Formats: sequence, C-alpha cells, structure tokens
Amino acid sequence: MSDYLDLYDYRTRVAAMYRERNQAILSREDPVIVWQRFQAVRDDLFAHHPQSAFDKEQRLTFQGLSYFPYNAAMRFIVDVDTGVEPTRLKVAMNADESMVMTTVGRVHFVTEGEPASLSIYWLEVYGGGLFLPFRDTTSPAESYGGGRYLFDTIKGSDFLPVPGESGWKRIMLDFNYAYNPSCAYNDRWICPLAPVENRLAVPIRAGERKQQLSLRSVA
Repeated sequence: MSDYLDLYDYRTRVAAMYRERNQAILSREDPVIVWQRFQAVRDDLFAHHPQSAFDKEQRLTFQGLSYFPYNAAMRFIVDVDTGVEPTRLKVAMNADESMVMTTVGRVHFVTEGEPASLSIYWLEVYGGGLFLPFRDTTSPAESYGGGRYLFDTIKGSDFLPVPGESGWKRIMLDFNYAYNPSCAYNDRWICPLAPVENRLAVPIRAGERKQQLSLRSVA
C-alpha cells in the first residue's frame, strides 16, 4: 500500500510543480528564473522521492539532471490544429509491449530556419490524457536515443498557457522543459517512444540532455 501512496504523492508533487510554473509564466515572471526554480524542484524529486526514476544506488551519486543552456528561441506560441484525422496508433514501448493513442491535434513552428510540426496525442489508458513525445537530431549523441517528452498530462506534466489568452486552442511550446522518459534512466521502466511523424529533422538544443552513463542503466 505504501508504494501506491508514494506514487500518488509523487504525481501530486509533479502536477504542483507544473501548476506553479504555469502560474509564474502567466504572471510574466522572468522565464529563466522560473525555469531554474522548476529544475531545482525536479532535481529534489529525483534525488529524494521514493518514486524517483532513479534506483537507490543511482540516487546516492545523483548531482542534478543535465540540461542544455536555456534557449529563448526554443519557445513557440502555436495554434493547435484540431482538424486532423483522428488516427489511432499502436506505439512500441519496448520489444514486447505497446500503447494505443489517437492523434487529436497538430502544431506547426519554425526552428533553425526550417518548418517543423508535431502531433499531439490522446493516450487511451487510465482516464486518458494529452501527450507530446518527439525525437530530434540531437538524438542519440546529445539527447536520449528514444526521444523526449514535452508533456504527458496523465503523469502531471502539462503544456504552457499563453499569457493574456484564454482557452487551449493556442498554447506555448517551450522546449526548455523537454524531458527524458523514465526509461532513459533505468531499464525497470517502459515508455512509449515518439512515432515516426514526431521525429524532427532539426536539432532541439533545449531541455534535458542525455544523462551521464554513471547515472543510467541504458544508453
């Protein structure tokens, strides 16, 4: 029973971390300070919480997650195109397991002078939730080989609102908050990977980097 309560507590803390970030952005606080504060809270969860993605041995040597330097050019205000075909995808989590999700929207932006687009999915597990995984050309040399996530609302990680606007047809994509799935740290976790349509042909040098091998069980 204690494991389930710990998991509930962890998800509550993650949701609060993202909620505090969103409120700070809406209040127009300095985005770099908000990002640094967010990192500190996340590092504390990884270092001390029993539901950390790290095992006990990894937590003993943990000195903080690795990030690209903050990059203001990797924040994009985008319109969510919901006029997409609601395609159901079966996405691999590992060699034996998969997850079903449905395309519910698409966002478009320009980075490195190149147009890019990503699909937003609805995960058909638990009570459902919005999910944006991606892989870019920093993978696997600089970022995790399986790709990263920008948000996964089932787990409490959320997207950013746009200051001064209501509703969710326009959101902010801030890749400085891109993060590794749990399977990047330890092979006891399984994670859905980015579908082919969410594999970008440009580098996203923002957000979490590939961690040091001494802190990870998988490359």
